[in-house]
Amino acid sequence: MATARTKELPNWRRYRDACGTAQGLDIVGERWTLLVVRELLLGPKRFTDLRVGLPGISSNILADRLETLEVSGVARRRTLPPPAGSKVYELTDWGKELEAVVAAVGRWGARSPWRGEEDEIGVDGLMVSFKTMFDPEAAGDLEAHYEVMLEDQGFGLEVKDGKIRIYRGAPNNPDARIETDVDTLAALAYEGGAFDEALRTGDIEVGGDRSAVERLMGLFQLPESAPKPAGP
Repeated sequence: MATARTKELPNWRRYRDACGTAQGLDIVGERWTLLVVRELLLGPKRFTDLRVGLPGISSNILADRLETLEVSGVARRRTLPPPAGSKVYELTDWGKELEAVVAAVGRWGARSPWRGEEDEIGVDGLMVSFKTMFDPEAAGDLEAHYEVMLEDQGFGLEVKDGKIRIYRGAPNNPDARIETDVDTLAALAYEGGAFDEALRTGDIEVGGDRSAVERLMGLFQLPESAPKPAGP
């Protein structure tokens, strides 16, 4: 009886270096790969949803990066049960360990002196950044469960015991509900945007415990930028 051959990463994609750093970069070192992982950290996504979250990637490159992650055991495909029946990509248990890597790169990269005002962030990028930039000391004794509707995508966000948990989907009995867009939420959380003004203009809609929402906006802090290198 023939045995199915296990797919492997092609040699040309490998450094052939036993160092763990090199072994990891064999898998996630190509452009876009770690961002694909970021898009899957909060839960499964369809191919089309991944394209929306990564508007600069082509279908061919996305398919290639997903294949690399599948072959490597970082991600897998599965079919959702009826009535959805959609095929989705999700991280394996080993793939989920990359959350710490994404967070470390995010904290380091947030200090880049080359960030431009024209740079944009997507829905998952913003929600993952909340996990990365969460300040446990600022959270203190806050215990609250939020439903966040961000550009027609729903998330549950829970703050408890100085920790934050974010996941794709609707929470049960949230203390507060937030509906807004990426730019408004980012401005309120990171740029000290005026909460009352956003409510007045309808840029954000809040239900339930308003004070819990206002506290949430103060739990995230971007680090100071690293200095730009001196000119010649």
